[in-house]
Amino acid sequence: MTTTDNAVEQSALDQSAAATSPTASDSGASASASFRSTSQYSGAGAVTNAARVDALARALLGAVHQVILDHEVTYPEFQTAKKWLMDVGDGGEWPLFLDVFVEHAVEEVASRTQTGTKGTILGPYYLPEQVQLTSPATLPARPDEQGTPLLFRGQVTDTDGTPVPHAVLDIWQADEKGYYSGFAPDIPSGNLRGVVTTDDRGVFEISTIQPAPYQVPTDGPTGALISAAGWHPWRPAHLHLLVSAEGHRTVTTQLYFAGGEYLDSDVAEATKPELILDPTDVGDGTRQVTYDFVLERN
Repeated sequence: MTTTDNAVEQSALDQSAAATSPTASDSGASASASFRSTSQYSGAGAVTNAARVDALARALLGAVHQVILDHEVTYPEFQTAKKWLMDVGDGGEWPLFLDVFVEHAVEEVASRTQTGTKGTILGPYYLPEQVQLTSPATLPARPDEQGTPLLFRGQVTDTDGTPVPHAVLDIWQADEKGYYSGFAPDIPSGNLRGVVTTDDRGVFEISTIQPAPYQVPTDGPTGALISAAGWHPWRPAHLHLLVSAEGHRTVTTQLYFAGGEYLDSDVAEATKPELILDPTDVGDGTRQVTYDFVLERN
């Protein structure tokens, strides 16, 4: 094969990879659209008190001013930052950036007054209105879905141990390559997503695959910041869940896997010891794990 042939072949491979790999632009646009269309996260209950807005705005601007003064930010650095902020908006990456780098602090404040199962961030890859399933359930998947089979089971109770019948687990996850349906090309809509209703004892059983770690898209402005700062862009493998029931507070959480990569260096700083699963191999290649959820009453 000639050098020219090699170059042509490599170009074809690069184009094929680009066509099947998620981009920051695709992810940003999908995250922005999802945020705007999801009523419970689109501004309901937003701050309207002028005094509160004044206090928060002044504190935020004051913190920015102090960073500039403490670090003697130059005009070229300021202009670079201004352009970067514009690029984040133009690329639709604000949900991605805020959910990865800021949401964990908001969740920490919320958790101070909450009991029951530990919560953590929602993240940018939630999509509402997924297929309704009844336990025992199998998440929608491609016929040739790759990955280690995982049987995830448990029970939903309230804080005094009483079973919560017909609780709902809205669950979504990355695939074996770390990609989410709705945010990457060539993955069917709704893949590895579902809304599972427990039985009359709050018991659930969900068959799926163990997800892989994934990286924040690095080809956009969020990735440019990560690269410029010398950070890594990875999140550990996890299951996302919204666990709800009538008369109870909804728990937004993620469940991680013992021994997994990036547990101690999650770029989103969202891991918690209480949320780490330790599945066991049941002998046929399937891993099995039990995790119970506790909901507090409203």
